[in-house]
Amino acid sequence: MAPLSDTSRLSLNQYTTYNWTVAEAIAGCRQAGLNWIGLWRDKVAEQGLRETVKLLSEHDLRVSSLCRGGFFPAKSEAGRKAALDENRRAVDECAALASDTLVLVCGGIHDGHDIDGARQMVRDGIAELSPYARECGVKLGIEPLHPLYAADRNVIVTLTQANDFAQALNEQSEQATVGVVIDVFHVWWDPSIYQQIIRAEGYIFGFHVCDWITPLPDVLKARGMMGDGHIQIRRLREAVEASGYYGPIECEIFNQALWDSPSNEVIELMKQRYLEVC
Repeated sequence: MAPLSDTSRLSLNQYTTYNWTVAEAIAGCRQAGLNWIGLWRDKVAEQGLRETVKLLSEHDLRVSSLCRGGFFPAKSEAGRKAALDENRRAVDECAALASDTLVLVCGGIHDGHDIDGARQMVRDGIAELSPYARECGVKLGIEPLHPLYAADRNVIVTLTQANDFAQALNEQSEQATVGVVIDVFHVWWDPSIYQQIIRAEGYIFGFHVCDWITPLPDVLKARGMMGDGHIQIRRLREAVEASGYYGPIECEIFNQALWDSPSNEVIELMKQRYLEVC
């Protein structure tokens, strides 16, 4: 398996350096020689959308994805409509940032609904959102999450489920608007993962890297730096490339110890491990 020879595809997912503002993260990426950044909507809101667009242009930095849309299930019809309206705003922001991929963390179970009902709400929400996204030139990337997060964050827990949704929702379209985002943290354990990556050819919209460390230090802030855990990251990277994905590779790590470290040092370690492990 061949290592990557440079960092031209490496993208800093903003939450890897959580304490940085958008302005600090953009400047940090440029200082580190990176071409890409993955942004989060809450951070963009703090900076201001127009100011973020201006900073990206000034630093000649591209946005690999915007996180996040989704969270479609709700207890009431009014709640589901509000979620859809919020997702349309997320699409607008994604287009303004000149990113073509909105990452969907689809949402968990709400009181009064079973998991099948929640999954149906997810499918219905994406189906209603996708024509608007297509008009705006934005792709919707369903990111399956580890089953650990099914109750509160995402009832889509395997790439098989994400593929099922994407294929069904793209049936009537010549070009795929709905696809998948593959995060190694969430899928590495799945015995069908390599068959499902082959199946996803043509609509893999993102690839995220980190590592699975044991014991997990936290439920949410559970990720490790590449090379510190158990995931066969390079094998997964080569699999998505064999299925046609050669876009940016986002390093997305939720880890308190890294958040407490100097962010410029985290970026340098990220670059080193990317070349060594990915």
